[in-house]
Amino acid sequence: MELSVDMLKESDTGFHDIIPTQPAYPLGKISLDVVFGTPSNFRKEKLEFEVVDWESQYHAILGRPAFAKFMVVPHYAYLKLKMPGNNGTVITVHGSFSRSDNCDREFQKIASKFGVREELNAIDAITDHTQPPDDNRNTKSEEFVVTKEAKKHQVHPSDLKKTVNVSADLITA
Repeated sequence: MELSVDMLKESDTGFHDIIPTQPAYPLGKISLDVVFGTPSNFRKEKLEFEVVDWESQYHAILGRPAFAKFMVVPHYAYLKLKMPGNNGTVITVHGSFSRSDNCDREFQKIASKFGVREELNAIDAITDHTQPPDDNRNTKSEEFVVTKEAKKHQVHPSDLKKTVNVSADLITA
């Protein structure tokens, strides 16, 4: 694209959870014209991109601001974007399932370079895997033990076998 670092504007954006435990900052941002469609039916908008200096399987990521500007309707299951064109007909951008799958596989390789594996190993080293994590739940068993927590009440005046077990904690109304 023949862009230089001098063409970038200052950015105040930070990306979290890219590099574990610390934010990652872009080199800057740049506004570029983005065009979808054909010369007879197209959409052209100026979008602002954050430029980063780390390896990625993506060249550009379009998010909600871009979708809103182009009035895009995304369908993630079919990997399609639909948007109105300049002549009133719909422009459809088709994705590729195999390319998407390759990007996911590539991401797994790249993610290990960002220190994820080291962070997981550090957490694993200080975690006691023999005990469940402390979550402030009641450790008392929640099972209802009839002999300890219930009273037997006769429900039929003449038949002694017709009884019901009722919680011993209930008060008489």
